[in-house]
Amino acid sequence: MSQLSSTRLSVLDLAPIREGGSIADTFRETVDLAQQTERLGYTRFWLAEHHNIDGIASAATAVLIGHVAGATDRIRVGSGGIMLPNHPPLVIAEQFGTLETLYPGRIDLGLGRAPGSDGATIAAMRRDPRSGVNDFPDQVAELQRFLGEAEPGQRVKAVPGQGTHVPLWLLGSSGFSAQLAARLGLPFAFAAQFAPGYLFEALRLYREQFRPSAVLDEPYAMVGMPVIAADSDAQAHYLATTAQQKFLNLIRGKRTQSLPPVNELDWTPMEQAQVDQFLGAAVIGGPDTVRAGLEEFQARTGANELMINSDLYSHEDRLRSYEIVSEVCRG
Repeated sequence: MSQLSSTRLSVLDLAPIREGGSIADTFRETVDLAQQTERLGYTRFWLAEHHNIDGIASAATAVLIGHVAGATDRIRVGSGGIMLPNHPPLVIAEQFGTLETLYPGRIDLGLGRAPGSDGATIAAMRRDPRSGVNDFPDQVAELQRFLGEAEPGQRVKAVPGQGTHVPLWLLGSSGFSAQLAARLGLPFAFAAQFAPGYLFEALRLYREQFRPSAVLDEPYAMVGMPVIAADSDAQAHYLATTAQQKFLNLIRGKRTQSLPPVNELDWTPMEQAQVDQFLGAAVIGGPDTVRAGLEEFQARTGANELMINSDLYSHEDRLRSYEIVSEVCRG
C-alpha cells in the first residue's frame, strides 16, 4: 500500500467565474462541488480571499464559507486563506467565532499575509501597504488571544469568538510563514498551486524549526497543488488549457475569467515558460498518470495532506477530476 492511500485529500476552490457565466452560477457550483467532494470523503473545502479579480468570486470569504458549511454536513470548511493584514484581528475573530458557533468542529481559519489584490485595491481597502511584512506575527498573536479563553481583566473581547479556539493554519509560498508556523507550533499549508518554486525549502524550514505546542506535537504540512484529471491523458491536457489561459492572461494583464479549453495556445516561448512555472507542481492526465504523479509528489514532499485545486471550465469536468483523484488515491 502506498503512502498516498493514507494521505488526507482536501479541496481548494477559487470560486471561478466562467466567461459567459454569472457569479450566481459560481456560487451554485461551489456548493455542489462541496457536497460532491464531501460524499467522496475529502477532508476540507477551503475558499480564498481575493479582491478586484474578475475571475474569482470569493472576496467575501467568511460569508461564502458559511453558505457552504450550511449546505454540507461533515466536511471541514475554511479559508485558504484570509489575508489577515486586510482586517482587524478582532473582526476576523468575530466572523470565524460566529462560523464555529454555527458549525461546531467544522471551521478552519487559514491565514496569509499577502494583500490578495493590487495596489489600487489595497488603497480602496484602507490597508497600509507596508502591513504584513513586519507586523503579521503580532496580528496572529492578537487573533489567537481573541479566539482563546478570555484573560483576567481583558477589556476587549470577541463576541462571538472568545473561547471558540478555531483552528489556525499559516499559509505561504515562501519561508516566512513556514518559520512562523514552526515557531508557533501551528499547521502549515504551502501554496504550490501557483508558486511551487520554494516548496521544498519551506517544508524543510518548517520541519527543522518546529516547536511542539498545545495545538500540535509534531509538524503537520499540507500542500496545495493543481490537478487536472480526466478519463485519458489527451483529454486532461486539453482541459488543462483553461488553467493555462488563466495564467497567460494574468501575465498579460488581461481578464482572468475561466475560458473554454482550446486545441492550441498562442503564446511566446517566454510566456509558456512563465505559465509552466506557475503550474510547476501540476499533475495532469488520466487515472494511471494521476495516480503515479500524486504518489511521486507525496513521496517527494512527505505532505500529511494534499489540497487539490482542479481548475476546469466545465463544472461537470471539474467534478469528474475530483472523483478520479478520490478513486486513484483510495481505490
